Amino acid sequence: MHKLWIILGAVNGFMSVAFGAFAAHGLKGKIDDGALESVITSARYQMYAALTLVLIGLLTLHAVNRWLTYAGVCFTLGAVFFCGSLYLMALTQIKGLGIVTPVGGLLFLVGWVLVGVSAFKG
Repeated sequence: MHKLWIILGAVNGFMSVAFGAFAAHGLKGKIDDGALESVITSARYQMYAALTLVLIGLLTLHAVNRWLTYAGVCFTLGAVFFCGSLYLMALTQIKGLGIVTPVGGLLFLVGWVLVGVSAFKG
């Protein structure tokens, strides 16, 4: 399972850098400043998720911990919902996608709680 988290972390890290660079170089002047800031914020949070997933992968090298598994799921889905919705809203101007963003944020919060629980219980 540890390889899965490291691979997902690498994919998220790649996407974070790609979207951040695209925002800085390809979108500047093409979308409004608020939308550009959303892409930059999303790329930053996606990098946090990427690094956390790699950490979860490294931590699970030595011991399988169901709480870390749950945390990895939360960080992965959090990146999809939070970052994905912000990217899509910025690029498509479909504001209705904003209802999904807090779900992703909540998943990130739950993921951090689960990392703490894994340390407490492990």
